[in-house]
Amino acid sequence: MTKNGFITLLVLLVITIIFQSVVIVRDTEKAILLKLGAFERTLDPGLNFKVPFVDSVIKFEGRIRTLDTPPDRVLSSEAKPLSVDSFVKYKIVDAETYYTSTNGGQDRVAEDTLQRRVKDKLRNEFGKRSLNEVVSGDRDGLMLALKNSLGEDSNELGVEIIDFRVKRIDFEREIRASVFERMKTERNRIAEELRAEGRETAERIRADADKRRTIILANATKEAEKTRGEGDAIAAATYAKAYSADSEFYDFTRSLKLIRNSFDDEGDILLIDPDSDYLKYLNKSEKR
Repeated sequence: MTKNGFITLLVLLVITIIFQSVVIVRDTEKAILLKLGAFERTLDPGLNFKVPFVDSVIKFEGRIRTLDTPPDRVLSSEAKPLSVDSFVKYKIVDAETYYTSTNGGQDRVAEDTLQRRVKDKLRNEFGKRSLNEVVSGDRDGLMLALKNSLGEDSNELGVEIIDFRVKRIDFEREIRASVFERMKTERNRIAEELRAEGRETAERIRADADKRRTIILANATKEAEKTRGEGDAIAAATYAKAYSADSEFYDFTRSLKLIRNSFDDEGDILLIDPDSDYLKYLNKSEKR
């Protein structure tokens, strides 16, 4: 082997050793270091080093995963059969525990274990609740109880339960009609309560409106009477002033007004006494 060939081989060997010694762990990954097949330590995100051909690295997905469990048949507290479809969101938080509890980090083992535990938790939680509580009860409380219950056992797998949701609850054919009738009755009861509250509010609004209307009319009547009284007082003062200025003319015009108001129809006839005030005024005007 030539000197240049030996140098080239040496350079390639060094590059290979360096390449085998460097491990890059992303932020979205979990990684562990094995020495001769046995767990050595957990690797942090970033640049890590290992001994070539002695150490090995296993990486796991560190982001949130979704496990969609198949529908499961459960019983309520009254032994009513239900079909429950749910899903779980989880992520790996302890790579060492996950590796040892899943026979070397086999995702299928972890999912099978989670599915079995999900079925157990569903049966336990639904078995504590009646059919009415499942249909119209606190659904969020049920989800939280399932999440907390499953989270207590998830540490054994090295995972954290992010969310646990029930997507759908179906009823068996024999109880579906009774469930729908119960739901209908419950909705009708709520609707009747809302209508009763609406009627009560409407009556209160009408009573308040009638009260304000009565107050407004009373104030308006009071103001009108006051204005009318002031007008009558001004009219009386005006009449008195006019009478005091020329009492004879005032008597004359009042006589004319009375005579005019006496003729309602065209065929009316007025008989006047020769000594009446009206003729007295006419006779005076003729003498002038």
